Amino acid sequence: MRIAMVGSGYVGLVSGACFADFGHDVICIDKDAGKIAALENGIMPIYEPGLDALVARGVEAGRLRFGTDLAASVKGVDAVFIAVGTPSRRGDGHADLSYVYAAAEEIAGAIDGFTAIVDKSTVPVGTGDEVERIIRRVNPNADFAVVSNPEFLREGAAIDDFKRPDRVVIGSDDEKGLAVMREIYRPLALGRSPLVEMSRRAAELTKYAGNAFLATKITFINEIADLCEKVGADVQDVARGIGLDNRIGSKFLHAGPGYGGSCFPKDTLALLKTAQDHDAPQRIVEAVVAVNDNRKRAMGRKVIAAVGGDVRGKTIAVLGLTFKPNTDDMRDSPAIALIQTLQDAGATINVYDPEGHEQAKAVIKDVTYCSGPYETMDGAEALVIVTEWDIFRALDFKRVKSLLASPVLVDLRNIYPRDMVEKAGLTYHAVGR
Repeated sequence: MRIAMVGSGYVGLVSGACFADFGHDVICIDKDAGKIAALENGIMPIYEPGLDALVARGVEAGRLRFGTDLAASVKGVDAVFIAVGTPSRRGDGHADLSYVYAAAEEIAGAIDGFTAIVDKSTVPVGTGDEVERIIRRVNPNADFAVVSNPEFLREGAAIDDFKRPDRVVIGSDDEKGLAVMREIYRPLALGRSPLVEMSRRAAELTKYAGNAFLATKITFINEIADLCEKVGADVQDVARGIGLDNRIGSKFLHAGPGYGGSCFPKDTLALLKTAQDHDAPQRIVEAVVAVNDNRKRAMGRKVIAAVGGDVRGKTIAVLGLTFKPNTDDMRDSPAIALIQTLQDAGATINVYDPEGHEQAKAVIKDVTYCSGPYETMDGAEALVIVTEWDIFRALDFKRVKSLLASPVLVDLRNIYPRDMVEKAGLTYHAVGR
């Protein structure tokens, strides 16, 4: 199949490269000429494990190309995927759909022959209806179907998620459009990944509902962790005890400093705005958003308490800046609010992240960016683990103690057993333990 991917960011580039690896002919389009030039030279705009090799393989095979000319690129293709950004709109929190609609207008004037127009971007319910109206207005004679095909990719594991998904959701009532999508995803169907077909609006809502539910699980276990600390229980025991119930499951039951990233914060907020517009309030999701927002600064206060209640003039070492490991994404990372809380209290901050420094410099100011974990903690009053990168899972605690001015470890991801840390002479503070 011939596929055009409009948008060469995280979703568009991963999806396009994977489609090319399936054997499809793919062109990834972006208005950023610098990004396209970098991609043509094998330079990735994001950090995602394995993506550079996947892209190189597609380019070498002649199945993956890049370009900036949308109109020329979409002519004669079987499907055009819209994979542009939908950030939260300033002022009201609604998803900003201006990039989606602009892409639809440009696509409308260029398609020829039957074309599936596929919304891959995360969009509120009814967006596909508006995309269809735009295309019919611009090109009344166009032969097309608008399909919703939400992505369910985890940053850091996106390639595996795309190639071995739990499910592929396809939203359309148009049989010609469905036929194109079935053919595009046929390689996955052979591996028994279910293709779940539904209405376009149901597919749009499925994405938001799924992310809101996962965000709810994270927030639930974080509040249980707070209760565990009060009553003398271990949240890891509790999480295992409930996670073994097949009705609940163990995933997303890891207590920590709160969720961040490109999906959960934006998507929960957009779902709330959609619910408000339709007079169907989502009280549970409202509470999830509020609790998660408050939690990030609460983790900063937890660090302050761990060093005696006062950090003014003290140096705190922070390991991990990105919202999760194996990505360079800083969007809504808990590290941002945590560091700001410590700075507001007068602390000096040393930081280290294996991949996130360049992205972090745009949102975290007045800190010292260090070259490695041990350089970060030299002379600090406390060591704080915010992101569970593998490099932080095997620290030499004798060396850690020798470097710290005060032997305090605040493990916000619960990656170490308490007895291991305390045996090395460090004071251990965790979440819910």
